[in-house]
Amino acid sequence: MKAAVCFEKDKLSITDIRFDAPQAQEVLVRMVACGVCHTDLSVLNGTVKMKLPCVLGHEGAGIVEAVGEGVTHVKKGDKVVLSWVAQCGECYYCRIQRPNLCLLGEKINATNRMPDGSTRLHHDTQDLNVFSSLGALSEYSVVPARAAVKLPADAPLDKAALVGCAVTTGVGAVLNTAQQPPGATVAVFGAGGVGLNIIQGAVIAGAERIIAVDVHPKKLELAKVFGATDVVDAKAGDPVAAIRELTHGRGADYAYEAVGRKETIEQAYMCTRKAGTCVVVGVGSVKEQISLNVFVLPLMEKRLFGSWFGTADVHRDMPKLLDLYSQGKLKLDELVTKTYSLDQLDAAFADMHSGVNARGVVVF
Repeated sequence: MKAAVCFEKDKLSITDIRFDAPQAQEVLVRMVACGVCHTDLSVLNGTVKMKLPCVLGHEGAGIVEAVGEGVTHVKKGDKVVLSWVAQCGECYYCRIQRPNLCLLGEKINATNRMPDGSTRLHHDTQDLNVFSSLGALSEYSVVPARAAVKLPADAPLDKAALVGCAVTTGVGAVLNTAQQPPGATVAVFGAGGVGLNIIQGAVIAGAERIIAVDVHPKKLELAKVFGATDVVDAKAGDPVAAIRELTHGRGADYAYEAVGRKETIEQAYMCTRKAGTCVVVGVGSVKEQISLNVFVLPLMEKRLFGSWFGTADVHRDMPKLLDLYSQGKLKLDELVTKTYSLDQLDAAFADMHSGVNARGVVVF
């Protein structure tokens, strides 16, 4: 099969690789679509450190071709969306209803290998690491069974792929992590794939005002399409001052950061009102630290949360999100700005980096 492989920093190859049959508790999926996520680009350019060579892609959907021993929740012919956090259902975090922090999923993401440390993908005689043990930017994917979430038979897989990362991460940050109540005033820093879905989540939660902050005019226009009532161009001045002006000087009830930069995290915290909630969704550099005033921290009674994969229970939330789409309450069609073939992945990365896409999708 063909797959997108990062052999070394800044070197992307669309090349032929081999895959093994699924073993026990594994599923072989014929990929139909895969979203083009900034994290894949970050692996390619070295911002996110992974052991190379690595097969890219973690936001995919497809059709089950074969199942290994012990797999009962899906069968050949089922439509599935892949979860980049496999959720075992048995560890401490799964038992306390925080399966997004599953120890199995953490182990897989730390190694980009199957739970036993092996891999099912190979290039010539070389074993390949596999992003989140999914490698969804390939024609087939052999995945841990708990990472395959069964979908209804009528699910549109080119749209469902986005539920595998950006939609679940963004909407989940609002509904699951923050548990945002109706009537809130919201600020969202970053109107990319995840930020747009935070805006969607705020709409679904019944927010009264949604302020989108970005440096790209095209992204701010997209933010309005997805429900932002106000936009702030961060290049035009201090976004914290602009948000306070729009909120009678108080600041936002809820602020979400979807960029992963020290400056924007600090701005999101600063623009949150007293006793408000700031949620950090963007994944930044391990080399950066944020700075908070230790006197102001208790004085303001603000809550500062991290949100990992939208605090999602994927086997519960992903089908629910597609149900919201079928009811017209969640925009997925509008998220897909452009589709690409696998051979056009370089162009998809370039379009994402320039800010012209809400989301690009590779369709097989």
